[in-house]
Amino acid sequence: MDIGPLEPHGVELITGLVCFGVVFGVLAKFLLPRVEKVMAEREDAIGGTLDRATATQREADTIHAEYKAQLAEAYRELAATRQEAREQGAAIIAAAREEGQRQRDALVTDAHAQLNVDRALAAAALNEHVRYLAVELASRIVGEPLHAFAHDNDVIDRFLDELTTEPSQGPTP
Repeated sequence: MDIGPLEPHGVELITGLVCFGVVFGVLAKFLLPRVEKVMAEREDAIGGTLDRATATQREADTIHAEYKAQLAEAYRELAATRQEAREQGAAIIAAAREEGQRQRDALVTDAHAQLNVDRALAAAALNEHVRYLAVELASRIVGEPLHAFAHDNDVIDRFLDELTTEPSQGPTP
């Protein structure tokens, strides 16, 4: 068979096969184990990195879940604190209102008592003034001083008592 320029010669073919076998043997003996070792190291590194990344992701998810739980608990505590503050504020306002009501009642009671005292003092002063005017008027009508008679007799007291007890009726005949 004639294949032209591609036809191998026996010596060249054997020499080429021997050289190929030597190069393949050297490569298989020295270079391929190192390549396999480097490939295994890279595979371990990639696999380990992926495992570490997965573990780190799980740890991050756990920490995130704990953070969310703590945040939710903080919100619950904040809501409870706000509610407690509202209740305390309402209690303080109620207490202040009660205290204000008590003070107002005390002031009103004191004012009524003071008014009664002032009314009694004003009535006594007015009574004394009316007594003086009545004696003066009676003295002018009679034409003689009646001051000594008015102090010894209780006619004026009876007259003033009649005025205070029967204010709706006219003078008695």
